[in-house]
Amino acid sequence: MMLILGLLLHCSIETTGEKVNCSMIGKPEYPLLSNDGDIVIGGAFSIHNKINLEIPSFTEKPHRLMCTSLNLREFRFAQTMIFAIKEINNMSSLLPNISIGYKIFDSCGSTLASMRSSMSLINGQEVTAEQTCFGKTAVNVIIGESESSSTIVLSRATGPFRIPVISHFATCACLSNRKQFPSFFRTIPSDHYQSRALAQLVKHFGWTWVGSVRSDNDYGNNGMATFVEVAEREGVCIEYSEAILRTNSKEKIAKVVEVIKSGTTKVLVAFLAQGEMDVLLEEIIKQNVTGLQWVGSESWITARYLATERVSKILAGALGFTISKSKISGLKQFLLNVKPSQDPSNTLLREFWEMTFDCHLSPTISPQTEYDKYCNGSENLSNVSNAFTDVSELRISNNVYKAVYAIAHALHDTLACKSSNGAPNNTCGKKDLMLSRQVLQSLQNVNFTIPSGERIYFDKNGDPTARYELVNWQKSEAGETSFITVGHYDASGPKEQQFLMNSVDIVWAGDSQMKPRSVCSESCQPGFRQAVIKGRPICCFECVRCPSGEISNSTDSAECIKCPLEFWSNENQSICVLKKVEFLSFEENMGILLTAFSLTGVSLTIAVAIVFYHFMDTPLVKASNTELSFLLLFSLTLCFLCSLTFIGRPTEWSCMLRHTAFGITFALCMSCVLARTIAVVMAFRATVPGTSVPPCSLPLQRTSVFCCTLFQIIICILWLVLAPPKPYNNIAHSADKIILECDLGSTVGFWAVLGYIGLLAVWCFILAFLARKLPDNFNEAKFITFSMLIFCAVWITFIPAYVSSPGKFTVAVEIFAILASSFGLLFCIFTPKCYIIILKPEKNTKKHMMGKGHAKSH
Repeated sequence: MMLILGLLLHCSIETTGEKVNCSMIGKPEYPLLSNDGDIVIGGAFSIHNKINLEIPSFTEKPHRLMCTSLNLREFRFAQTMIFAIKEINNMSSLLPNISIGYKIFDSCGSTLASMRSSMSLINGQEVTAEQTCFGKTAVNVIIGESESSSTIVLSRATGPFRIPVISHFATCACLSNRKQFPSFFRTIPSDHYQSRALAQLVKHFGWTWVGSVRSDNDYGNNGMATFVEVAEREGVCIEYSEAILRTNSKEKIAKVVEVIKSGTTKVLVAFLAQGEMDVLLEEIIKQNVTGLQWVGSESWITARYLATERVSKILAGALGFTISKSKISGLKQFLLNVKPSQDPSNTLLREFWEMTFDCHLSPTISPQTEYDKYCNGSENLSNVSNAFTDVSELRISNNVYKAVYAIAHALHDTLACKSSNGAPNNTCGKKDLMLSRQVLQSLQNVNFTIPSGERIYFDKNGDPTARYELVNWQKSEAGETSFITVGHYDASGPKEQQFLMNSVDIVWAGDSQMKPRSVCSESCQPGFRQAVIKGRPICCFECVRCPSGEISNSTDSAECIKCPLEFWSNENQSICVLKKVEFLSFEENMGILLTAFSLTGVSLTIAVAIVFYHFMDTPLVKASNTELSFLLLFSLTLCFLCSLTFIGRPTEWSCMLRHTAFGITFALCMSCVLARTIAVVMAFRATVPGTSVPPCSLPLQRTSVFCCTLFQIIICILWLVLAPPKPYNNIAHSADKIILECDLGSTVGFWAVLGYIGLLAVWCFILAFLARKLPDNFNEAKFITFSMLIFCAVWITFIPAYVSSPGKFTVAVEIFAILASSFGLLFCIFTPKCYIIILKPEKNTKKHMMGKGHAKSH
């Protein structure tokens, strides 16, 4: 395509002396505004918004494109270019003795018209086809366009010839591609940064569910694609994404508005050029779509012509990024001096005047239907307030101003031979032979400060530093809409410092003071996690409560966090708290009850000892082996007391004491019972004629008690030395609490102690069972048998109960076994004797016992 275009263009664009026969194809296009100069700068602006396209008949040559609907803002841009050129021409420090001319064309906001303007800027306007033509391009550099798509057309057309193009308003990130656009520059930041700034803005205010609408061209599609990519990375979801063009049918626009109206999001990101914004707003107003928080791109967010009472009802509270505004000294007065009399033959000035004052300039021509009065051109613009005269928001106009100064500095450097690369045949410093590629290189290296104090330079892609202001549509007390700066974005800073808010109150949609909330699903409170709904965006989720033992301590947690081993979740699953420590304490009911039984057993044992001591000289007490009886009562007292060591918070000492005390006291108790059983058997044998009690029976009993107890002491010492019991936090048994218990240290030691006591009990039981048929006055063997039967039954049932009982109940089972077996020994061995001593004293006589014994023996 470019080859064909090249053939259609000037035959030799940048020759330096070779003459080539060539001719202009077609009718030439003339600029709307122009002025001669030593060096001519081209300009392309969308001075009109619309073009009238006729359907070609293919039988005659197509008519020229007709542009309509004057755009006062773009006309101001063109006049700003002229103002800057005149200002430079009057300067002695910049391009001295050299005048700059200009040729400004109308691209009508259309890529088709933009191509026409491009050809005109490159070719020049030679009207003869008979003469030989040669030389350089008509212009060395071009300012324009306002829209990205039109700028792309212009840059692709001029790129092969290395004609620099500086845009004041084209923001598409695609234009930063130096391979595709080697001669493109701009004085407005790339959408690469604006799209990211918009994504950070949406994320900053917590809007995770937004809608989007864009211009269906390079500007909108590229800008929105970057926004969506970054926003989704930040956790923002797009409910809908619509694209429109100003040339779309009304039905198409209406369908897009219906989608917006039916959406659930409260935030609409509008990446639209002004033309698309205009047609969208018309339909928005028609369908009365209100209550949306608009987030806009720089293209329309500070467009003063939109800030009417009719539109501001829709856009009230709108937010968006724009470049910094500036003041251009003298521009206001220059704009007010624009009159048709400056060039009476210029149809653009005539059209501007008639539109501004709603009149018809020539009284000799019938007025157009939209004008019903005449004017003479002497009217005063200072009384007019419109997009042309308004210089309160000089943002894009300032970009045009900067572009002109950048060109002037590049031309100055080129003529001063600061960079002579690309200047063949000693053309350096010769304005008539200066080539556009020389200007291109100088433009890449410019670095200067404009009169307002702003520093101008371009990076390697031809882009300026990306700095934005965040503006908010607010109404003043007079009811006028103002663009208030509420924040800043500087892409050159660290990421966390790029977006900064001012301490200024923001007005939200509908002039509300309350920030709108736009989410697909309401936030999950602490204690819940987000669960993605199948088939929906990640921003649409259900809130699922964290399971026990897991928490979420922040809003909108994606997952629950498991508590550390010694912690558990609270009731709300929002924080981890220390697990409840469980042990059998003296304060709880079970502990109090067991303590009471223990003390009761001690009291009863002491009471029995007192009875035995008081009646120590009676035959029954003497016959019961007084020494062993008191030793047994002492050991039973220790057995009752040792159960108290199992109650309370386990410590190292209590853990070692409880099991060893239990083992030793019960071994002593069983040793005494065993000795008594042996004594009963020996006493029975002494009653048989021809036998007598061995004289060494008493020392033998003492020795047996000592030896049996000593063996248990040795086992306990070995246990304590090798693997002593110690406190242990049992977190495996219960999920929500810590069971504080005594770890046995060595299960072998524990079962050895318990097994030895069981062995003693079995010996006692066998001996007592064999001696159960002794005479009535020696019924003790029978009671020992009952006591051992109870003892063995208790400890046999203890084993499965001990293993299966949870937590503190394990300790309670062990205490119950100790108390039960102790009470069994106390009641079975001593209760019958106390009954006779206290209630049947007549039987507590030697005669009764001896007589009854002889009766039985016969």
